[in-house]
This record gives sequence, structure tokens and C-alpha cells, in this order.
Amino acid sequence: MIYHHLFNKFRKKDKVAAAVVGAGHYGTAIVTQQKYVNRLCVPIVADANPETAKNAFFKAGIPVENIVYAGDAAEAGKMIAAGKYVYTDNAMLIMDMPGIDVLVEATGVPEAGARYCLAAIEKGKHVAAVSKEMDSCIGPVLRRIAIEKGLVYSPVDGDQPALLMQMVEWARLIGLTVISAGKARDAEFILDEKKRTVSVEADGITVHKDVSVSIPENYIKYFEMIPNAPGAAREYITRRLEALKDMPLVGDFDLCELTMMANAVGLHPDVPETSRAPLRITELPIAYCSTKNGGIYKDEGVADIVTNLRRPDEGGMGGGVYMVVRCDNAYSNYILTTKGQIPNYDKSAALIYRPYHLCGVETSSTLLCQGLLNIDTGAQDYIPSFDFVKIAARDIRKGEKLGNDHDTGMSARMVPATKRNPDSAVPAHLITGNAAKVDIRKGQTITYSMIEEPAGSVLWDLRAQQEKMFV
Repeated sequence: MIYHHLFNKFRKKDKVAAAVVGAGHYGTAIVTQQKYVNRLCVPIVADANPETAKNAFFKAGIPVENIVYAGDAAEAGKMIAAGKYVYTDNAMLIMDMPGIDVLVEATGVPEAGARYCLAAIEKGKHVAAVSKEMDSCIGPVLRRIAIEKGLVYSPVDGDQPALLMQMVEWARLIGLTVISAGKARDAEFILDEKKRTVSVEADGITVHKDVSVSIPENYIKYFEMIPNAPGAAREYITRRLEALKDMPLVGDFDLCELTMMANAVGLHPDVPETSRAPLRITELPIAYCSTKNGGIYKDEGVADIVTNLRRPDEGGMGGGVYMVVRCDNAYSNYILTTKGQIPNYDKSAALIYRPYHLCGVETSSTLLCQGLLNIDTGAQDYIPSFDFVKIAARDIRKGEKLGNDHDTGMSARMVPATKRNPDSAVPAHLITGNAAKVDIRKGQTITYSMIEEPAGSVLWDLRAQQEKMFV
């Protein structure tokens, strides 16, 4: 860890003041962790529900008499100077507070996120982008606008996109070839070999109820370790998915994050919907490599998602991130595949993984890098090569408002990015909250011609700027 050396030697100020907009689970964790992080303070929280913002400070252990409401920037500034912690339902007042260095955007609402991020950059503040919904549509253009103003727009440590970006860039820094990389789902499939069941527990966010399925007799062998045989990885994944068809599989929100990852580090999906494989940790380097080495991919540099399959007594992936890598020198690859990493059968590749992501608890490292060093904690570049788009999973009627990644009326794909035209797929979160212009049939890709464009949308305007800039 070199952060303390960097902060001690190169910091541009002594303390970073951050404001959180959106006091959900993630934003609240940033607030509650601040008292344990040297050089960081979070003196103001905004949320559409002011009580939600207020509760973030309660959970942080702030005395009730020190938690106050403010409705404008001048009032908020005076209260913070007096040692108070401010909550508000007016996020825009933060933009006019010169003492705030970093805006943490954690609303999860694409239009609101776009508006707050752009306003913060225009007012000279760094932006820490938590909302994948907004970032997957316009992150690259916001990053470019920030750079042009000498500011930092960054994904956040604690969430999988930035963590994978750092892992892949570290691998490339030391000369590894990244065969595949991606994220593990938060949900894990627990295999009970005696009962012949697979189950998953509800977490209230990605899985909403406990589910358990019995493995059909003729599928039992496919839940053993993938064997060392030609085509076995593909066969075992296919059969597992058939047996687990009633289990909650990869969510659209998973593909949303994977799109950010792929665009940041130059990876691509093997298929638009991703492999969605349930795999043991030990099977990842076997299955998620190229066919020439026994895996399922036709080429390399693949972004994918895995659901961890494990026994109750085994460690899991913790919703972390992974890479399947190799060294292109034979001796180096011998070291890589024999010194404790998990290799595939022919020892042509090995797995490196991070079995946790701590959400807002570890986001302070991003905020400190932004405020103290004027640098981000993401990838070196952010090129929108792929878009995250939606497919109608049922018939959608004209005038119907469409939801977010939890809307079961739609499914998701990753496709090459295109410029806007009536027949091109509209990025998924430009759809959120907007109405269908026409009837949309089940199975149709949702295009610009099918969606009512909202008047005065900052999100849609920034997307248009991004397409002129990159595509």
C-alpha cells in the first residue's frame, strides 16, 4: 500500500470535504465510515427524502443536537463552520458551497445523477460516481468534461467496476495477458450434495426471496467438478443452467456494471447476454478461457459474469471481481500457475480474484485520491465501445412508463455502441422513467423510435455530446 506515502508527499491540502447525494445503503456507508478515516469529512448529505439524509448521520453516531437542516448554501456553510452536520432535500445547494471538494453522486436515478454531476463539475468540484445507471450512459463524456476543467470524475473504490479496472490495469502493468475478467454476482448458489439441492438466500437487493431447487437425477453429474475433457466446460455450463432455470440468474444491473468495466479496460463480451455461468472458484480458469485451452470463449479479452457455486462449508466470491490471466513467457507462466494460484488443467492460465467488495465502506480511498491528489481510481481511459441496452421481455403498450434494471418487463444485452438514429438501440438508462411511444412486441430490441424523448433532459443531452465525442 503506497497511499500514505502519496498523501504525505504530494497532497494539495490537508483535508477533503465530501458531500453525499443519495443516502441509500451505499451513500450511508460513506457517511458512517468518515470518523474512522484520517483527512476525510462528510459534513452534508442530500436526499429527496430529508429524513433519509438525516438518518445517515444518526447511523454515523453523530449527536442529534449536531444534526441540522439547511435549505440554502449560505445557511449550510455557516452551520458546517459551527461544527454541525447538515442534511437537506436540496442537492443543488451543494454546488454553491466552496468548502465542498467532492460530490458523491449516489442517487441511482440517471436523470438526477446527470444533472448533479454536470452542475458539480461546472462549479469546480470533483465527482465520485456511484450510480452505475447514470455512468453506463454518460460516464465517458462526464470524465472528459471534468478533465478539461482540471477536475476528476471517478468510479468509486468499493464497487465492482472500479475494483476490476484497478485489477486489470495492475495485471497489465506487470506484463500479464488478461484472457477474461469480470464480476461475481452478490448472490451465490449453495450446493447441498447430500440433499441434491441448490439454494440462494434473499439479500433484499439483488435476490428478493429464498429459492431452493432439486437437481434432477439426470443432471447430478453436471454439478461435479468440470472434467478435463474436450467440450466439457460448455456442456457442464449448459446443463447446469437447464437444471437451475427456476433460480434467479444474472440481473440486468450486473450487465450494467459489466458494460462500464468493459469500456474502461478494453474488454468485450463473448455473447451479448454474457455466459451467466454458475461455477466453482476452481472452475473459473477452466471455463472462462479460450477453446484452445479447454474453455468456452472463441477469443480472449472477454468481459463476463459468474455466479459462485459452492458448498455451505466453502468460501465464496463475496460479490468480488476476478481475472483469468497468463504470462507469455513459459518460465514466468510456470511461476504463475504453480505458486498457489488456481490454474486450468493444462496450466496455460490461472485465476486471480478479489473475494469481496465493501461498497461505501472502502470508497474513502477514491475521495482522498480526488481531493488530496487530483487523481481518480479508475482506468487510464474510458472509451464507450459498448452499450447496455434492453429487450422487451413481454409486450409493452404505448404510453407505458418503463422502469430500471429491476423491471422484469425487460431483459438486457451488451452491444457495440452506435450513434443515435431511429433504429439504433437506445442505451438502457435513457429509457428509465420514460414512456413507450409505440407498442413494443416481446423480443424486440428497444430503439430510439420506440421511446418518448423527455423535454429538457440533461442525461439525453450529455449522451448526444458523448456520441459526437467518441462514436
